[in-house]
This record gives sequence, structure tokens and C-alpha cells, in this order.
Amino acid sequence: MALAVKERSEPPVTLDLALKHGLTAEEFGRITGILGRNPTYTELGIYSVMWSEHCSYKNSIAVLKTLPREGRRLLVGAGEENAGLVDIGEGMAVAFKIESHNHPSAVEPYQGAATGVGGIMRDIFTMGARPIAGLNSLRFGDLASARTRGLFRGVVKGIGDYGNSFGVPTVAGEVYFDPCYHDNPLVNAMSVGIVRQGEWASAVASGIGNPVMIVGSSTGRDGIHGATFASEEISEASEAKRPSVQVGDPFTEKLLLEASLEAIRSGDIIGIQDMGAAGITCSTSEMSAKGKSGMQINLDRVPARETGMSAYELMLSESQERMLVVVRRGREDSVKEIFKKWDLHAEIIGEVTGTGRLEVSYEGRTVADIPADTLVLGGGAPVYIRESKMPGYLASTGLFRQETLPDPGPLGEVLLRLLRAPNIASKRWVYEQYDSMVRTNNVVLAEGDAAVVLLKETGKALSLKTDCNSRYVYLNPRRGGMIAVAESARNVACTGAIPLAITNCLNFGNPYKPEVYWQFKEAVAGIGEACRFFNTPVTGGNVSFYNESPNASVYPTPVIGMLGLLDDASLAVTAGFKNESDVIIQLGRTRGHVGGSEYLSVIHGMVAGDAPDLNMDDEKRLHQVLAESASGRLLRSAHDCSDGGLAVALAECCIGTGGTFMGAEVDIAQAGVDGVREDFLLFGEDQSRAIVSAAAADGHSLLEIARKHRVPAAVIGRVGGDRLLIGKEVDLSVHEMAQAYMGSIGDRMEKEEAGLF
Repeated sequence: MALAVKERSEPPVTLDLALKHGLTAEEFGRITGILGRNPTYTELGIYSVMWSEHCSYKNSIAVLKTLPREGRRLLVGAGEENAGLVDIGEGMAVAFKIESHNHPSAVEPYQGAATGVGGIMRDIFTMGARPIAGLNSLRFGDLASARTRGLFRGVVKGIGDYGNSFGVPTVAGEVYFDPCYHDNPLVNAMSVGIVRQGEWASAVASGIGNPVMIVGSSTGRDGIHGATFASEEISEASEAKRPSVQVGDPFTEKLLLEASLEAIRSGDIIGIQDMGAAGITCSTSEMSAKGKSGMQINLDRVPARETGMSAYELMLSESQERMLVVVRRGREDSVKEIFKKWDLHAEIIGEVTGTGRLEVSYEGRTVADIPADTLVLGGGAPVYIRESKMPGYLASTGLFRQETLPDPGPLGEVLLRLLRAPNIASKRWVYEQYDSMVRTNNVVLAEGDAAVVLLKETGKALSLKTDCNSRYVYLNPRRGGMIAVAESARNVACTGAIPLAITNCLNFGNPYKPEVYWQFKEAVAGIGEACRFFNTPVTGGNVSFYNESPNASVYPTPVIGMLGLLDDASLAVTAGFKNESDVIIQLGRTRGHVGGSEYLSVIHGMVAGDAPDLNMDDEKRLHQVLAESASGRLLRSAHDCSDGGLAVALAECCIGTGGTFMGAEVDIAQAGVDGVREDFLLFGEDQSRAIVSAAAADGHSLLEIARKHRVPAAVIGRVGGDRLLIGKEVDLSVHEMAQAYMGSIGDRMEKEEAGLF
């Protein structure tokens, strides 16, 4: 097919232009070889976005394939569809996925975060699943920085406004602050939906002659080259790339949700895919490649909200709230009526072919003619294995010896400082901006160990959590990756649920730097090892590279989104102490490891040492004890020991989340720990531990379950009073602890709003 050499006044395609599009000289050579000619300007744009890291995973796919991606409950394999799909019984399935919107949020925090939420929700309902919950994982710089506070405020408002308007509750998340995220905040959004088995949709194009429709919003110039923008480092030039940040409309998305689900249920749709990164380009090429088919697309038929748009702009636009739909021939009018009822565009822009090619015309000319499978992951897109090298900083961080730390002073004051620290303090300022009650399915809200969401149709509940201690991954990438999986599973287990599967969002720096690639490979290896052990396969997710600026790279941050299941929602366990005279039991063993801890960072100003040891047998047995104790209704509360260690966990159990403070008297010596400094015992972050409470009459039964599973367990105290007493070292009123914990972040943000900084 003859193609125009030059479109309108667009520049001639040269190697220099290809380099400016983020392609390498080698990749440009591969493109000319595939086509047998020089690409058109539109084709260059198509290849540049589809071969960007964001779309092609070219520097990560070889490593990702080592992850466990199959399991008894998985209904589709990892990467096969827009989201993972897990069987939860009784004819129901859960669709869930997490993705990043880091780069857009760095330059336009409100819209960057909002469209991140919108995009991940579309990934769920294109599966035919109705979204029922949103989660997030957020990372920012030092909260003392005005830039950080501005990004923090904008991101939280963007998430809240979009989710609240769309009508899906944000039920859980995590927020961390560290100077390494100053230039590059991380904004990871997760969505969870429910669908009946056999009623889900696929992102596939098949059936020669079947019409191809674009449905939803009109197409504008926003978001052009968003995928390539997300595949490069943040720099001063990033500020000039604000047009790469999309603009979202949650009210239109709500209409699109209802129309899409209705169209899927009608049986008139062959395949459907969200137009996220790379817009029409990505959806047409990926659906064609998956169906081993092709498409003919006429861009003149695309509803545009701006005049004079070029083929290049129409193909690469990332305007939000749009879908590509393949319709059964003869059912076009029926599908159009569905979308018309919801006041949305539904225009036929092409048809499925059997050529295997993506053929695009505009204004009477063919502007692109490309073998579809050369554009996609697993097809002709390049795959690289980069050079890797252990980072030099590990030699110095590994020299840390905790016994050399000076005495921190009164341990009660240390505990209050930790409770005020932004990484530990209550995130109430954040979650109060989210509508967590819409749909009224929630059982346990944002400050539990994990969110628990009731499935009204079945009486079951999902337990949901995002988690990653990036400081551990920085100090020991493999073990840090393992701990990210273990801790997210432990959080789910503390609610009484069984961990089933994960999705992940892998946030790293520039993969062309050998030290960064080594961190990535090691962290993925750790995640894979832990997922295999806990039988929580990886259903899919996202890789976000280039999270760095000229000044620094972020800590390696592989965020885990964990899905757990409670067969009976009434068994859900919360974290706060409940009743006077309940016994407090420590499950697991305390050794006093402070390397990489909040205590070491906040009190001593150091990030050093190694990540805590993790024995996965111990961890799994702990999960079994928690599940069995919950099913026997023995647990009044359960809370894992993580950031800040045992003392912070006890304080959080006393503070609770419902406004009813409960004191406690604790003697750590009852756990049989000797010869370890008190500050290490109180604030060390040893893994595989939980603090649980039970009625005094049930304590013996709970200890028997722990003994059966060979989990160390000891009664270390009782609930009661209005103070937390830990031996002779800590004597604090719960009210004082709550003031430190609950108000820390909110006070800082309110002062900033009042101009008091």
C-alpha cells in the first residue's frame, strides 16, 4: 500500500527525529527493517509510544516472566487481560490491578492522581467487573518541604475528588515520606471489582468484518506522548510537558462504567479495551495482536473536541474516559443505543480484518500500515536484559552495628516522637478526604491492618492491602521484596482472611544504570520467592522505571497489592483493643533488630544496616494461627508489628480507630527475651509478629493453637485503664499518645494552609 511520504506540514522522519521521540538508533533501524521503508510521522509516533518502557516493558519483561503467574484460583494468566481475575467461589470472581501515575503527578499532582484513579477503574470495568473499592500507595519527600506539601495536597485531593465523584470508596492505602521522593513522588492506584464467572469481557479483536467502535468522550490533544513521558527521568524540562498530563472527568466515567457493563451483558460485544496509555494506538494494536487479526481504522470518524487535529495527534492522544469496542456485525445499532442512552459517543471508526496489520487512514490518505504484532509486548517489541551491578552504597550501609548506638533517652519520649513521625502517624488527614462509605460494603476501614469489604451477595468479604517498606528494599533488595509480600499477607491475615494473590507496582530508577537494574532483578526475585511460598501468584501489575531526577533516584519501591478472602464477613478482626481485662498475647519472636527501622531513622538520623531477617516458615505459620483463631472467634483484636516495632504496635492498639481509647499494662519479659537493650526490644522491627487480644477465658485456647503451629506465643499483658504501661520504661496516657499520633500530619497541613510555615 502506498503511503504519503509527508503528512500536512509535519517534519520528515529522520534518525534525529526518532531519537527525540525516545527511540534508539538500533530501534529506528529495526522499524525501517520491519516496514521495508522509512516510517511516516504517524508511524514514528506509534512506534515511539508502543516501544516505550511504559507500554512495551522492554527492560523488564524478561525479569517479570520469572514471577509465579499461575495458581489454582486464577481464571486468567498474568498479563492476558486488563486485570487479574481470581475465583472466590459461589460463581463470583474478583478483578484487581494496581498501576502507577508517578510522572504526571510530579508535574500536575491533582490531575495526575485523578486520572490515575480513573485509568485503573477502567481497567477493572473493561473486564465486565463492577469496581467496589479503590486503594493507593503514595510516596512523597520530606513533609517539612513546601514542595512536598503542595504535591501531597494535590495528589490526595485528586484521588478524593475523582473517587468520590465516581462513586467507588477508597478503602485503604499507605503514605510514606522520605527525601528520596522529593522530585519524584510515587502515586500508585489500585482498583478491585466483582464479576460473575463467565460474564467477564476480553480485550480482543476477532471476526473479520466486525465493526470497531470508539465509545465515551471526544478526543482532544491532552496526554499526547504521556507514555513516553513516563519512560524518562524527571528534569527541569518536565514542567514544559504539562500537556502530557491528561484531564479526567469522573462523572463521564461513571456514565461510561454503566454503559460498558450494560453493553458487555448484552452479548453484542466481542472485545473491549480502555484507551489508557497511547490511546487509540495501544488499544487497536493490542486487541489486533491478541486476536491474531488486524484493523482498518478511519480517523476521520473519531469524535474530536478540537479542530485541526492531525493523524499523529488523534492516534497518540490520551484523552480520558474512552474505550475501543469490537461489536458483533449486525448489532451496531443496539450497541449505539446503549451508549446514546448514557449520553456518550459511540462511533464506528473501522473494522476487523484478517491481515494482521494496523491500517490507519485520514483525510483520504493512508497514514500508517504496520504489522500489529510488531508493536506489542511478546510480539515484535524489543526485549532487553541490562547490565547489573551491586550498588556501592551497600558496602557502607552494611558496616552498621546497632550496639554502637547511643542511649536515646527516656523511652516514653522516644515512643511519642515515633508516633508523631509522618511515616507512623495516623493518615486521618488523608482518608477523611476519601468517601470510604459509599456503597456501604465496608467492614473494616482505612486504619485497620487491611480493609475488609463485604460482598453482600455471598456474605463473604475481601481483605485488601497495599504495602512496601522501601527502606528495606534499599538496604537489601531481595529480602526487602520478600518482606513486602510477607507483610502485606500478614496484614490480610490479621483481619482473619486467607491471602490469595497479589498485583504489584514496581517503582524503580533508570534501568540503564547497572545498580538500579540489579536492585530491580533482586527485588523481583524476592517477590517471586515469597509468592511461591505463600501461594499468592502474581496476577499482573505495572513497572514504573525512570523515577529519578538529576539529583537522585527514589528508593526501590515494589508495592504489593494483596487480595485475601474471608468466607464469613462476620469473622473480620480489627486492630484496636476492645475490652477491659482481655489478655494481650505476642505471637512470634522479638529479637530487637533495628537496621532499616523507623527508630533508627527518626531518633538517630540514619538509614543503615540490613533489612530484618525473614523466615518464611515462621511467617506462614503465623498466618495459620491468625486464620484459625479468627475462625474460632477467639480474637478480640489483631495487629501486626511493623514500622516502629512492638511499642508502636501496642500504642496503636490502645488508640484504636473508633474513638474508644483502651489502656494496657505490658511486661515484655514474659515473652522470654533476655540480654537485649530495652530500646531495641521496644522499637526493633523483627518480622513475623503480631499483637493479639482475647477474652481471658479464651487465652489458653489461643495459646494452644499457636503451640500446634509451632509459633512462639506468650501472654505479655492485659487491657485496661487509660494508660500504656510497658515495664518501667513507658508510662503514657492513651490520650497523650492519641494527640501525638492523630494530629501530626493534619496539624502540619493546616498550618501550611494558614500560611504559618
